[in-house]
Amino acid sequence: MGFMQEILMHPDELYPLIKLMLSVKRVENKTSVWLLQPHWAFCYATLRKVSRSFALVIQQLPSDLRNVVCVYYLVLRALDTVEDDTSLAIEVRVPILRNFYCNFYDPQWNFSCGTKAFKVLMDQFHHVSTAFLELDTNYQEVIKDITKRMGEGMAKFLCKEVETIDDYNEYSFYASGLCGLGLSKFFYVSGREDLAPESISISMGLFLQKISIIRDYLEDINEVPKCRMFWPRQIWSKYVNKLEDFKYEENSVMAVQCLNEMVTNALLYVEDCLTGMSSLRNPAIFHFCAIPQIINMGNLSMYYNNVEIFKGVVEMRRGLCAKIIDQTRTMADVYGAFYDFCCIMESKVDRDDPNATITLKRLEAILKTCRDSGTLNQRKSHTFSHQPNYNIPVLVSFFWLIFIVHDLHILYICGMSIKNNFYVFIK
Repeated sequence: MGFMQEILMHPDELYPLIKLMLSVKRVENKTSVWLLQPHWAFCYATLRKVSRSFALVIQQLPSDLRNVVCVYYLVLRALDTVEDDTSLAIEVRVPILRNFYCNFYDPQWNFSCGTKAFKVLMDQFHHVSTAFLELDTNYQEVIKDITKRMGEGMAKFLCKEVETIDDYNEYSFYASGLCGLGLSKFFYVSGREDLAPESISISMGLFLQKISIIRDYLEDINEVPKCRMFWPRQIWSKYVNKLEDFKYEENSVMAVQCLNEMVTNALLYVEDCLTGMSSLRNPAIFHFCAIPQIINMGNLSMYYNNVEIFKGVVEMRRGLCAKIIDQTRTMADVYGAFYDFCCIMESKVDRDDPNATITLKRLEAILKTCRDSGTLNQRKSHTFSHQPNYNIPVLVSFFWLIFIVHDLHILYICGMSIKNNFYVFIK
């Protein structure tokens, strides 16, 4: 569906999109002070290029956390770029991953790999190192520890395939669970939050990582010169002989059944995610954590029972993403959104699906958690409300004015970037 068609079919999403566009501009103006320092100018410019949507939520964090999380994100994206560059031999990538954390103290170090903005990040990594060395040493130690552990884990799984569900959990822990641990420690060191239990922080990362792995099936299986396989053999081998067989139309029934089992596996972490978000006190940190969780829960509800995952990109509407960003303020909003998306998924369950009973059981547990919160009647807006409380003709006129004056460049880019890895420390 085209961008303009989305707006015409969902006019209630126009106002949030306009607000999001204006918010992007405000955030960019807010960080202009750092442009006077070349290394910070590079970090924030690169952040916008490799994840514009995440750049927005990072730059809305309290000032002392803003730089920390920016550097953290760029470091982990650099690490991920090394892991993902299949044009390089495993023997080349493994030592780079294992020793990556050592390079923070070498202002001359770089390693050429990746493409486009990611290649620029790697070629000019010395700017990130310079920024890293300006952070408080407590933050530096967290970044160093997480990078070391993540690099070791990534190196391990370059040398072995994801065979079992335990392997799948372990890889997801290295790829994103560790990232959640690092963020929790940042929030604690800043004095704004209590230190979350490790299991909760890990679950929040695992939930996002597994959704990313589900989404990226086709991209990973078509990777050249060599495909990447993160779906565990223990699950997919119940349905086909080779993972790439899901691409073919004749295997679509089995593909969807396997997909539904993968989605059901991801649902295991939702209650921990809700617990983690409910414990946050700082509004900016809450918003930073809640938005990607809600959007990914929405994505998961779209992936369930959807054969299109094996044909191309399946994504939430840009306007709906903007609406979620705009209306998420409290845990009542979070519980409400999760409740809505679980209801959608529940309505899609085919009783003949081999995992239907388990799926329904997990969905009902989440729905009960949302109901038991006692907040569902407190939210001021609903995810799928189609009754806008503003003047549509006026907004449409304003929208077209922006289109003419600004060519909708920022709005379009912002919308396009939301569809991928909103919570960023995921593939």
